[in-house]
Amino acid sequence: MIISVPATSANLGPGFDSVGLAVSLYLNIEVLEPSSNWEIEHRLGKKLPSDERNLLIKTALKVCPDLLPHRLKMTSNIPLARGLGSSSSVIVAGIELANQLGHLELSADTKLAIATKIEGHPDNVAPAIFGGLVIAQSFAGKTSYVAAKMPPTGLLAFIPKYELKTRDSRRVLPSEFAYKEAVAASAISNVAIAALLTGDLKLAGQLMAADRFHEPYRSPLVPEFKMIRQLAEQLGAYTTYLSGAGPTVMVLATPDVIKKIKASLLSEKIAGRLVELKVDTRGIQVKN
Repeated sequence: MIISVPATSANLGPGFDSVGLAVSLYLNIEVLEPSSNWEIEHRLGKKLPSDERNLLIKTALKVCPDLLPHRLKMTSNIPLARGLGSSSSVIVAGIELANQLGHLELSADTKLAIATKIEGHPDNVAPAIFGGLVIAQSFAGKTSYVAAKMPPTGLLAFIPKYELKTRDSRRVLPSEFAYKEAVAASAISNVAIAALLTGDLKLAGQLMAADRFHEPYRSPLVPEFKMIRQLAEQLGAYTTYLSGAGPTVMVLATPDVIKKIKASLLSEKIAGRLVELKVDTRGIQVKN
């Protein structure tokens, strides 16, 4: 059995902590034979535990404490601490591991509720479960969501070589907003989401770039952000935004414009990877 979970790109500008998009990078968990202890075979670095201390197993045992230990193989091309939902993908995979080995028959809604409780916000875990574009909220212990189709677009991710931990990027955010500022920020978010849901990427892109919730505070932590946004805008991109808490910078544009932006950024020789991505429309998948 193989459990496959897509990476996610959260916030999309003003959709702070509530909007996410599944993208074509993947965490794969291959479930092998039963074992006396949990064992995870991986090549993802010495810092990542290979036993029950791994977030995958910790999550699975939270859901179903009496699971029979197995030997597992973990592979992933989702970079760690880059704003592409690496920890969320592991949490979603852990819930599905418990669901499969424990024969729990959890609904997608239940998986989302569990994942949100563990992660704290639904913006990354929701698209990892459902695929596509998901708008979700969690308040007073209740999570609600809308799973939607993302309008057709090309995606280009600039993934820097350095990490940016979510906790560090949250430290730069304001502790409160003035009432008028909160209303303005919410209005921008509302229209941006409405534009996405009606397929107007040009309007959505303008409003995504006008975020007031987090990008004005976080973008200085990503030195490449301003240059990439300016260059992408000049070449006709719909928008450029910080993926999640950063430092990955995501560009939305037509596929032909994406090619031009990528070529131009390569000529700038900025330190990091440029990866063309697609919207993942399937979410978590289990293959027996």
